[in-house]
Amino acid sequence: MVSTLLLALQVVVAANTAPTVRSATDPVARRASPTIAEATRAARAVVVDGRDDDEVWRGAQIIDSFRQFDPVENGEPGAFRTEARVTYDDRYLYVFVRAFDPRPDSLRALLSRRDVRTQSDWLHLMVDSYHDRRTGYRFTVNPAGVQRDVYMSNDGNEDLSWDAVWSVATRIEKDAWTAEYRIPFSQMRFANADAHTFGFAIWRDVGRTSERLSWPLYRRNQPGMVSQFGELRGLNRITPPRRLEATPYSVAKDVSHQRASGGFGRQQAATAGADVKYGLTSNLTLDATINPDFGQVEADPSVLNLTAFEQFYEERRPFFLEGQGIFSYDLNCNDGSCSGLFYSRRIGRSPQFGGVYHDASNPLQTTILGAAKVTGRLSNGLSIGAMNAMTQREVGTLDRTIEPAANYAVLRLQQDLRRGNSGFGLMLTSTDRQLNDWSRAYLRGSARTVGADFRHRFWKNNYQVSGYVAGSRVQGSATSIDALQRNGVHNFQRPDADLGYDPTATSMSGATMQLALQKQGGGKTRFFTGYQRTTPGF
Repeated sequence: MVSTLLLALQVVVAANTAPTVRSATDPVARRASPTIAEATRAARAVVVDGRDDDEVWRGAQIIDSFRQFDPVENGEPGAFRTEARVTYDDRYLYVFVRAFDPRPDSLRALLSRRDVRTQSDWLHLMVDSYHDRRTGYRFTVNPAGVQRDVYMSNDGNEDLSWDAVWSVATRIEKDAWTAEYRIPFSQMRFANADAHTFGFAIWRDVGRTSERLSWPLYRRNQPGMVSQFGELRGLNRITPPRRLEATPYSVAKDVSHQRASGGFGRQQAATAGADVKYGLTSNLTLDATINPDFGQVEADPSVLNLTAFEQFYEERRPFFLEGQGIFSYDLNCNDGSCSGLFYSRRIGRSPQFGGVYHDASNPLQTTILGAAKVTGRLSNGLSIGAMNAMTQREVGTLDRTIEPAANYAVLRLQQDLRRGNSGFGLMLTSTDRQLNDWSRAYLRGSARTVGADFRHRFWKNNYQVSGYVAGSRVQGSATSIDALQRNGVHNFQRPDADLGYDPTATSMSGATMQLALQKQGGGKTRFFTGYQRTTPGF
């Protein structure tokens, strides 16, 4: 009887002292909390091969409290277990993720081009290096090694055109698939300090079940994405690199063409330029380009535009992509698409009179003589974006202007308050063209815009009030302003409008404004209501 009681007591004690969750690879490793993880410094560089056989992984803290948030936001562990570890050295952030799956032969690992989403299994590594709860980076990979990267701004807006230099190795095991990341600190921005805390999150997509898991738990009924990240601590003695990069290039062209007098001739040309990136401080980066070459940029899709409004294309040029989210100033948002005060694709556009003064030698794009911009975020929460670009005059037949020389300038300031839950901003843009007799009657000589915006979350951040006001003014010859008033966007001349059509005017001004209230989290209801007004001359 006594021996039976002792045996039962031993069983109870063993049950109470055993860990509740064990790792298949390291049963005694430290475990992260549901929202806070700690990185381990590596004594030597990690070999990125999709295996966790480097010594540093054995002692790294395990992140294993992944919870389901889709299709049901119930916080359950999910059908498949997931584990992650984080380490770092002076140059890189390393993350190892093991996604357990009892049927690895059923993994969906579709090959595609970079940044193309497919119905695959995916792992998403997200880092808010400023820890401002507003901006961040997402590094995504599937079992086939297809990479996707995204820049996140305004606590959820995603810029899919952002590309970083990083590496990852994937491997399919007998009961899991793994991903081993190496993210250079040079691809992220953060303050210069002895110790850092990054915002951090990992998501997992299971392709065949459409289940999504996350650490920490992401709640769809709460506003924002970056503001829901957990914390990654223990990043000590890492210094933001100066990020000095120089990329010179040269291009030679040799074209054979038929002479008007008969026979064939040859036209030869050569050009050169360079791109430079330099970290002015740990928070501010200077990008500059001289005679940039965008020949490697992917072509735009064909679009048949039957409206009176301009077609807006996605920016793909590397120089303009850097810090693109800082320059956003959303206006007239509809179905997730917004216009704004700054559209970078007009810089270096196709010559506007290329089809009027046409010649076989007409350039297809306006040459950008040079451009520079400074972007970054200060330690007090102020985001700064300033840019200036100059384009040269392009000519067609008989030295007639098909695109005048122009200067473009943009300034954007945004100040975050209350840990990113409130903020206000200012934006200024300016365009100046050097017109002559061939272009003065058709194009405006200058344009200015100024705008101010604000946002404020309240009541557990479930509600937000926001607004903006912006004004514009364009100046030019009476002929050019008359054409602007009568075009299909403004239609000042229509008899029922009473808009004050003036064919002798040499300028046009306007304004737009919006005040909005929305419920964006909590409970099961959402709403958006607001007042918006735009004057005819904007």
